[in-house]
Amino acid sequence: MNLHTLLKALPLVKPDLENPEITAIVNDHRKVEPGSMFICIKGHHADGHDFAKEAADMGAAAIISERALPLSVPVIVVNDTKHAMAVLADAFYGHPTGKLRLVGITGTNGKTTTSFMIEEIFREAGFKAGLIGTISMKIGNRIIETKNTTPDTIVLQETFAEMVSEGVDAAVMEVSSHALVQGRVDGCDFDVAVFTNLSQDHLDYHKTMEEYKKAKGLLFTRLGNTYTKPKFAVINADDPAGKQYIADTSAHVVTYGIDYRADFMAENIVMERNGTSFTLISPEGKNKVSLKLMGKFSVYNTLAAIAAAYVSNVPLETIIRTVESVQGVPGRFEGVDEGQDFSVIVDYAHTPDSLENVLKTIREFAGKRIFAVVGCGGDRDRTKRPLMAEAACKYATDPIFTSDNPRTEDPIAILKDMEKGVEGKQYQVIPDRKEAITAAIHAAREGDVVLIAGKGHETYQIIGDKVFDFDDRLVASNAIKELRTC
Repeated sequence: MNLHTLLKALPLVKPDLENPEITAIVNDHRKVEPGSMFICIKGHHADGHDFAKEAADMGAAAIISERALPLSVPVIVVNDTKHAMAVLADAFYGHPTGKLRLVGITGTNGKTTTSFMIEEIFREAGFKAGLIGTISMKIGNRIIETKNTTPDTIVLQETFAEMVSEGVDAAVMEVSSHALVQGRVDGCDFDVAVFTNLSQDHLDYHKTMEEYKKAKGLLFTRLGNTYTKPKFAVINADDPAGKQYIADTSAHVVTYGIDYRADFMAENIVMERNGTSFTLISPEGKNKVSLKLMGKFSVYNTLAAIAAAYVSNVPLETIIRTVESVQGVPGRFEGVDEGQDFSVIVDYAHTPDSLENVLKTIREFAGKRIFAVVGCGGDRDRTKRPLMAEAACKYATDPIFTSDNPRTEDPIAILKDMEKGVEGKQYQVIPDRKEAITAAIHAAREGDVVLIAGKGHETYQIIGDKVFDFDDRLVASNAIKELRTC
């Protein structure tokens, strides 16, 4: 695509006479190749404008900038390069999301499980499906590792274009609050936007719960204003923030919940050791649903998935059959079974609300003691640390505080922040995560439950500026095997 054609996507921009062919769009000068368009982005640690000359020297055919630059290649000055990047990436890749049935999911907890469910429903309904999320990206049956819950704008549009070229009909993606504020999903034509819930997280970035709430709400305020192509906002009616998002969107609103009246509801919920059942109330009446998943939070995730699939014209019979077959999601209430006579569960719970929900579920079936191995990430929201500790002490009989991903913070300082929330309570502090997991498992007896919370599917631990191999599931498995040799 030549430069002048591409720049038609930006109103008021009048290109110079030069009209080179643009072969790629990049925002990292290290990725520039001859023919690339380099977009100067101001980041937290570096300013792309400082690398514009280097990009031009490496063969960039054009530069998008927020100020004039004395370079030998065309420099197009715009007010906001992040917004321009979204517009240009969408145009360069042929507006791919307009060719997909696209579902976006935002919320503090439940995004991954809900997205996995919806993807499975689409597959069962006969669609070739795509998935973008915390654990991985999937294009059909091909799996691609991801670094962020929501990739940057260029990677995102390139991925959607790849999905379209490979015949994907429907795609599901997790949409983080960071991505919404930073404009990473600008240009994405969502058909369905799903809200799971809102509880404290990421206040290191958003500063206040109100700002965090507003960030999540951007997915709904930006949902289309026309009804020729129906747009749906699927909202958790039981969450107080849901009322605001309902007021903010012009899309068709579909609600789900347990406690308050909604379009899709669950009643007669029965939680057992190996699953959860409930009666689904929907526009088609009442249906029995039996899940292999545990907990009330799983019911909410399932309701969200059911509602999103239903408004995407998937038959209810297909939806129910699929959600009943879902075995689980890696690192989400995932059991570690080596034949021991106690339960070991690994879960991604890393917020006070999610930890409380998981422990409440465990209390429904735990025969005896509940061990909770939990830590808090470094360089992240410090205010949630005492709340995490408080939840562990309130709902577990044997809390053990340990390291999560301390990053550049002192692990002991993080643990002291946690301890501020539980003065006078009974708990253990074991800074080394492997030692903490091993201690809990070696102390467990028949009928006990060991919860290892915070990292879930992650296969690494970040200490300082180094990344070490570390998988809670593998560490737990090895600790259980050690019992046989003791």
